[in-house]
Amino acid sequence: MKEFQCGSLVPGCDWHTRHADEAEVMRRAVEHMRQTHGETVIRETLIDAIRSRIVKEGKAA
Repeated sequence: MKEFQCGSLVPGCDWHTRHADEAEVMRRAVEHMRQTHGETVIRETLIDAIRSRIVKEGKAA
């Protein structure tokens, strides 16, 4: 399982997601950024930041 903790990118955010497929974790994270944090334009730098914070479940900080 892959896991993304939004708080590792947006301090204070408790949202997280996990899924076996990294692409699904990425899709969920981008949708969360749009809905919760008001990101209207998803730039490559944001994608890279999310991707670098996706870890195997149980290894999240």
